[in-house]
Amino acid sequence: MIRQVVVFVVFLVLLGFGYTGYKAFGQAIDDRQTDWPAVGSVLPRTDDLNMPPVLDILGEFGETPGGTDKIFARLLFDEAAFTLREAAVGFTVGVLVGLAIAILLARSRRLEQGLLPYVIASQTIPLIAIAPIVIVWSRKNFDFLPWDWKDWMSVAIIATFLTFFPVAVNGLRGLQSPRPENMELMESYAATWGQTLWRLRLPASVPYLFAAFKIAATASIVGAIVGEISAGVGGGLGRRILLEAQRYTTGPERLYAAVIGSALLGIFVFLIITLVERLVLGRQGREAVT
Repeated sequence: MIRQVVVFVVFLVLLGFGYTGYKAFGQAIDDRQTDWPAVGSVLPRTDDLNMPPVLDILGEFGETPGGTDKIFARLLFDEAAFTLREAAVGFTVGVLVGLAIAILLARSRRLEQGLLPYVIASQTIPLIAIAPIVIVWSRKNFDFLPWDWKDWMSVAIIATFLTFFPVAVNGLRGLQSPRPENMELMESYAATWGQTLWRLRLPASVPYLFAAFKIAATASIVGAIVGEISAGVGGGLGRRILLEAQRYTTGPERLYAAVIGSALLGIFVFLIITLVERLVLGRQGREAVT
């Protein structure tokens, strides 16, 4: 764990140096160099507007934006908590839906052949296009519920759309992973399909599911942020990114800081799933599936 943290920190430092180096190189490009291969034509010029200095970006976390008494880092923390709630609900529902689909497809070979292509095709739909549809549809069709439907719940549905797919695909792979001799042993015990599922297939699929959970957790953050941006839902990182994009010409470093905050949230949920994976598989004496 310490080695991984050190490698990650070194990577960030090298990334910062690479960013600063390219920024200095891009600023040196003039009109006479635009005909060079790649330089000036493919690789764009740089300035403080499209590539603000690294120190300015980092310093923005400690600045206090106008109209508020909180530093920008605290604002991002509060908005990350809001987005995390949406993503957590979307992740939970997506896991349940994805696992249910995996069990259904594992139950019948014909169902797998007939439905799996549609499950894959569902991920080709542009998320930014369906997000407003989900928001409007939810506002008008969930009045029967015993609680007031909020827009953030609709964003959670959008996060679910990105979450269920890796769980369904990897879950199906895990449910089909037991060796033939193990399946024959369960058949020799006259075990029902449900007993085989509970005692053999699901335990065998745990490493595959955790691999899917890591993908799904980060995808739920992406889905929540895109949903907030597309549907205009306030309070989260998506709204913050949209606001800072509109103010980009007056403070580009703030948009960079907001994007970094979003990336850190994605890394945080990934690490949480990784930690749980190590605890569960470590107790079982099993290795993770990559």
